[in-house]
Amino acid sequence: MIDAVKLAQDLIRCPSVTPADGGALRVLELALGPLGFQCYRLQFGDVANLYARIGNTSPNFCFAGHTDVVPPGDAKLWKSDPFAAEIRDGVLYGRGAADMKSAVAAFVAAAERHIAKGLKGSISLLITGDEEGVAINGTKKVLEWMTQKGERIDHCLVGEPTGIARAGDTIKIGRRGSMRIELRAHGVQGHTAYPQNALNPIPILATLVSQLAAEPLDAGTAHFEPSTLVFTTFDVGNPASNVSPAEAFAACNIRFNDLHTPESLLERIEQKAAKISHEMGGEIAIQSSVSGVAFLTEPGRFTEVLSKATARVTGAAPAFSTGGGTSDARFIKDHCPVAELGLASATMHKANECVPVAEIALLADIYEAILGDYFASPP
Repeated sequence: MIDAVKLAQDLIRCPSVTPADGGALRVLELALGPLGFQCYRLQFGDVANLYARIGNTSPNFCFAGHTDVVPPGDAKLWKSDPFAAEIRDGVLYGRGAADMKSAVAAFVAAAERHIAKGLKGSISLLITGDEEGVAINGTKKVLEWMTQKGERIDHCLVGEPTGIARAGDTIKIGRRGSMRIELRAHGVQGHTAYPQNALNPIPILATLVSQLAAEPLDAGTAHFEPSTLVFTTFDVGNPASNVSPAEAFAACNIRFNDLHTPESLLERIEQKAAKISHEMGGEIAIQSSVSGVAFLTEPGRFTEVLSKATARVTGAAPAFSTGGGTSDARFIKDHCPVAELGLASATMHKANECVPVAEIALLADIYEAILGDYFASPP
């Protein structure tokens, strides 16, 4: 029988810093193969991914996650080797313990228990090695491969660390979108003693930055907190004290709810920039890049299955949330309803990342209960 804690240790001991695999997917293949899963190793660019499935009928319940981790940082800040997976005083330490190798291990253990009781339908795992990176050759490419192969998933649960205090206290049913905006104001360089012969772009850009930063985007919705626009840099790169520059640069990150689209937000900024350029002169160039759009899995039968099964195991109904950053759920939502449920997030990406071993066992129990309820009465 699979021990979720031991499997988590085996995975943590694989130094799978994005995009390296470090042997993590092989560990999973060795665990899943004897259970009857058919495993497909999918290599896209420098990223190794894994899709595994048992069963050939619907519904297909998919668990999605990642085995890649962020770099451990300064080793001196760790009390033990970040890839040693040591257990001290009932706590498992190591890079990936919270985010999210322990959740992957918990699901494999839960799947084994459920399969032993008799499987009706299919269970699959979509595991990537590119979630912590640029997310180009990971989940998105695997989903494209699945579409080409006619491989359909009906519902998906992502094992990201969603908990506030403990496993299962929060279920994410959506995520805000994220986009980066770069603003570049162009003026005319000149001597500071003769400002009439120049056009300083700093006041032009500062006016736009001030207006964008001061005006709220919205007041939030029933399921989303208010959208935010946060400037991350304002730079001129001018070492001279007697020269007004020709160019000024600023950038911001927008985390937006489902009241907006990237297109509507960009149009809003373009209109303000055009008005300021008309009034003050100069030109303002705008570039944007989108990490993900806002989405919501509407509360319904699927979320009810997740919530009731979790509450039965933990003794408390989980909260629904759409907070936090982005995850690979932003790709999966185009294929099927998706939600996220995992361990507490307090130590992820930190030195001495850790999770109590009891929480791993609890999460495995939650996942097993979800599988049981899901297949007993599929949404």
